[in-house]
Amino acid sequence: MLHKIQAEKFGSRGEGMAHAVEACVHCGFCLPTCPTYLTMGEEMDSPRGRIFLMKEVLEGNLSVDQAAPYVDRCLGCLACETSCPSGVRYGHLISPYRAYAQKNRKNNLFQKTFRWLLMESLPHPGRFRFLLQMAVFSRPLQGLLPRMLRSPLSLLPKTIPKEDDLPEIFPAKGDQRARVALLTGCAQQVLAPEINRATLRVLSENGVEVVIPKSQGCCGALAMHLGEVERAKISARKNLEVFENAGPLDAIVTNAAGCGSGLSEYRDLFHGEPEEERAKNLFALVQDVSLFLHNLGLKKPSGWPEPRKIAYHDACHLSHAQGVREAPRELLRSIPNLILMEPLEWEVCCGSAGTYNLEHPETADLLGQRKAKNLADTGADAVATGNIGCLVQVRNQLEKTGSNIHVFHTMQILEEAYRNGA
Repeated sequence: MLHKIQAEKFGSRGEGMAHAVEACVHCGFCLPTCPTYLTMGEEMDSPRGRIFLMKEVLEGNLSVDQAAPYVDRCLGCLACETSCPSGVRYGHLISPYRAYAQKNRKNNLFQKTFRWLLMESLPHPGRFRFLLQMAVFSRPLQGLLPRMLRSPLSLLPKTIPKEDDLPEIFPAKGDQRARVALLTGCAQQVLAPEINRATLRVLSENGVEVVIPKSQGCCGALAMHLGEVERAKISARKNLEVFENAGPLDAIVTNAAGCGSGLSEYRDLFHGEPEEERAKNLFALVQDVSLFLHNLGLKKPSGWPEPRKIAYHDACHLSHAQGVREAPRELLRSIPNLILMEPLEWEVCCGSAGTYNLEHPETADLLGQRKAKNLADTGADAVATGNIGCLVQVRNQLEKTGSNIHVFHTMQILEEAYRNGA
């Protein structure tokens, strides 16, 4: 019955949804890793609870709006997939379900306006930069705003970094070992352009020529997260063409976990459609930069004269969605005098999760506080991570506690280690 219903409503993606529902045996192994179940303790705020709710909606026993409060609170972190002994592909269910729900729900005017603002700003660096500049300028007035608008302002940096105009080609240093294209990301270009610059220098140091296509756009992850599938397909089609025309490549590297996961979802996004084969070809090339460097063989950095303790924070869309955990750790361990620290609850989301800390600030704060405490308890001097959203969230939560622990991208740590020996 469920297979038939989902085939009618979702076409080629319906089969994956049905398998995800049927594979769940409600064993409860996902509960200790689910961030909303940990903070709320409510069955319907757990993966197995949400699977039940989505099944009931699809079979016509519940309305989309009845299930919406619980499904909306899902961060999409996919920790449940990592912990599931039955191999439930929760991501194959939540993404197409959200697209279906978005078309069949009753959003109020504020929700519609807020989501429209997110879609029209975050994927467009120029617009996003302008919006941030306006927000920073109006920061003294944020106490007058409702919490839903006040919380996003609290995440902003004190100043907006200067725009970095990246070259179209960044040459390899010494003998060329590989040629890759870099996805530069949207929000990251505005919030922390130094991450892309550090990434280019590290790749160059390792003999990698980097192509940075000027016409690339948003990966579409934000649209997918919000259930805006057609918008996501527009972005995906553009990037398929851009990277196909970038010349021979050994890889398409990403340095933001959410973006890497977004590119990897193109296969599912175009399942059963004319672009499916092209999406598969792109997927075969996509690698997080940490994994690419690990597989290539990292040139040993010089490191620091004195020992430094660095705690590594796993970004959910790198560790859970892409299955990359050891590669960034091995890169960091290769730095002389770097002592790698492991926090408790590595598998639990920090609360960033795309736009989650904008849409659900109270839950995101609880998760951020939990993550900040676990990281601080390691006694680390700094934190390394592989995602801009995590970096902003963890940095702000540590600052709230009065901690002087700085948060960096893994590539920034490596770049500094190389620079010290220059």
